[in-house]
Amino acid sequence: MAKFLFGLITGVVLSVAGLLLLFFALARSFRESPPAVAQNSVLQLQLSGDIPERPPVEIPFGAFAERPAPTVTGVWMTLRKAAVDARIKAVVLEPESLSVGWGKLEEFRADLERFKKSGKPLFAFLKTPGAREYYLASAADRIYLGPTDWLNIKGMRVELMYFKKTLDKIGVDVQVEHDGKYKDFGDMFTRTSMSPETREVMTGIVDDLYSNLVGRIAQARLKTPDAVRDLIDQGPFLANDALHDGLVDQLRYEDQMFADLQQKVNSGELHKLPAGRYLKVPPDSLGLEGHHRIAMLVGDGNITRGSADDDGVSDDGIRAAGFNKLLRRIAGDASLDGVVVRIDSGGGDAVASDEIWREMNLLSKKKPVVISMSDTAASGGYYMAMTGDPVVAYPGTLTGSIGVVFGKPNLHGLYDKLGISKDMIARGRFAAIDSDYSDLSAAELAKLKEGIDANYHDFVAKVAQARRSPFDRIEPLAQGRVWLGDQAKANGLVDELGGLDRALELVKQKARIPASENVTIVMYPPRRSILDVLFGRASESAVESRLRRLVKDWPPELWAKGGLLRIMPYTVNAQ
Repeated sequence: MAKFLFGLITGVVLSVAGLLLLFFALARSFRESPPAVAQNSVLQLQLSGDIPERPPVEIPFGAFAERPAPTVTGVWMTLRKAAVDARIKAVVLEPESLSVGWGKLEEFRADLERFKKSGKPLFAFLKTPGAREYYLASAADRIYLGPTDWLNIKGMRVELMYFKKTLDKIGVDVQVEHDGKYKDFGDMFTRTSMSPETREVMTGIVDDLYSNLVGRIAQARLKTPDAVRDLIDQGPFLANDALHDGLVDQLRYEDQMFADLQQKVNSGELHKLPAGRYLKVPPDSLGLEGHHRIAMLVGDGNITRGSADDDGVSDDGIRAAGFNKLLRRIAGDASLDGVVVRIDSGGGDAVASDEIWREMNLLSKKKPVVISMSDTAASGGYYMAMTGDPVVAYPGTLTGSIGVVFGKPNLHGLYDKLGISKDMIARGRFAAIDSDYSDLSAAELAKLKEGIDANYHDFVAKVAQARRSPFDRIEPLAQGRVWLGDQAKANGLVDELGGLDRALELVKQKARIPASENVTIVMYPPRRSILDVLFGRASESAVESRLRRLVKDWPPELWAKGGLLRIMPYTVNAQ
């Protein structure tokens, strides 16, 4: 017994000591001083995969330590700092396997072009680049490619996937009702190919994006658009062909590229500085902050209702309960002089979108607000932005999709195949309207359509009010149609084309802050620490998390909870 008690006490003491050591190690990590930046440094800007709007959780200590992942605002601020930092002599851009949308690409390219105005060299080193990587690299002074590498530019395409035949095989029927002839969310379950309306929209999107790609390359490489189109028709390119056709400047290995850069700078030995380390250099140390404070509130992902204890920092999309808490916190903070709301969302739950819209409008009455749209701000993501404040989008931002949709699966056939049957007793004319064991009756369909029509009319009316335009002018532009940012601008659905710089200029104007004055950016939601994860509430199980990643475009709770949806009819990943 004594040995047992001694072992138990020893175990408790060691556990407590271990937790204390972990806590102090974490605390020390988060008090880490900014990194030293050597003179004659060259900033290595490595961009790959998806670049999120807000930072993931960092583990900054021990064997688990990682460099901070770049974010959209992080890249923007990093290049702003590098432009004025005398220790930074040049920037080397190294994009690889990017999966971001064309809105973010336009932001990064604008950031690179602004950096070039500093007069410092900007070199790009490419590794089997596709259209995205080359689009960014075309902003550089020189483009380098490995001698045996190749340039994978061959055009652009959009592919949509349809599951109707699969569902037929397993006995599942999906009924989808919507307002707006372009609101074809659900076609993947009910069709085997694009509808004429979808083909019309997709053709317009691809043509517009491709024209922008061709135009930017032509401008950067001093060629005509027709010449660039002819070149792309010959791609992909071996390294020697890319050099011969003037698409790259040099075929060199990476060390040779840095040697060329050192010769170009002509200021002694260069020191490589990863952008992840440089990100920790505070902007105020370079005079890039001021006494005026502007909130940068990021809302990204699908819109759901969330729960009462959501705090707004979840990585699982925009949860109305938590996001509205952040909106109220910002509205009540007297130290904040204005707000840029950054939206990257294809929409989601109709009620949740409306709840956020309400809080956004309340915020607009208390603070100067500007909306900055990222890759996507469509359907519910567009709805929440309808405050009447200035809306800024990129030419390639997917926006609009003003429409409402409702979908219900009938699993009767699947149950039959599995040997499952259901028996029902119901009271109330429409008690079985959401049953998964039968199709909608004519009366149920009419009842459902009544709600969809009312919701759609409300959506269009709120857009018309915010855009200060008659209902009859907005409604033909609605119909669930997805527009690109430049198309939306031409139709009066957004105010200006631009990115973070333009959004800040506009919010400073509204807040009567001089244009030349620097401001301090306050990010919302704040960065999550490892302590938040360790001691916070786990929001979902590992199984739920994996399922969410599998169906990240349309998370299961949007269907499982029923109700009307304001969500984009599809996702666009133009290759």
